[in-house]
Amino acid sequence: MINIILFGPPGAGKGTQATRIREAYGLAHLSTGDMLREAVAAGTEIGKQAKAIMDAGKLVSDEVICGVVADRIEQRDCAKGFILDGFPRTVPQAHALDELLARKGKAIDVVLLIAVDDEALVERIERRNQESGGARSDDNVETLKSRLKVYYEQTEPVLPVYREKGLIREIDGMQSIDQVTSQIEQVLSAIQLTGG
Repeated sequence: MINIILFGPPGAGKGTQATRIREAYGLAHLSTGDMLREAVAAGTEIGKQAKAIMDAGKLVSDEVICGVVADRIEQRDCAKGFILDGFPRTVPQAHALDELLARKGKAIDVVLLIAVDDEALVERIERRNQESGGARSDDNVETLKSRLKVYYEQTEPVLPVYREKGLIREIDGMQSIDQVTSQIEQVLSAIQLTGG
């Protein structure tokens, strides 16, 4: 069993790598973005609130996100472990996650930090927006810049919480998708060999 946090700025490729890790290791991919988008698509009350917040490039409240995550990690597909993608995004969320996992007798084994330059992120978002035909309302350069600002102000300060615990492994996200996957597999193999 291995529990992973995928960390990195918006557009770093977390979703792509999470899918590959899920397929290779049989872990559940828990993307708070996906869970929130499902709520938006379903038109639930939380979904409506989340849509307005996400469209503005802001973060959904800790209470809502923690509730979604707490329920989700109890599901059967998390038995072998999980990949958290897009959570925790703030220091209070990181502490809440630690407490939540401790109550369930679980812990985070590794934080994979996918490092990418801002300029490359802008290019990626523009390309993704063109390829999807603008399917995601949050996929545009202005929203990306707003999300990057939020990332640096609120999310990046989470890293020292995990750095103190020795859990961060930095991945060079400027390489090709396959090379990034290869780096991640090397890290995960080493963790599994040492038992955490």
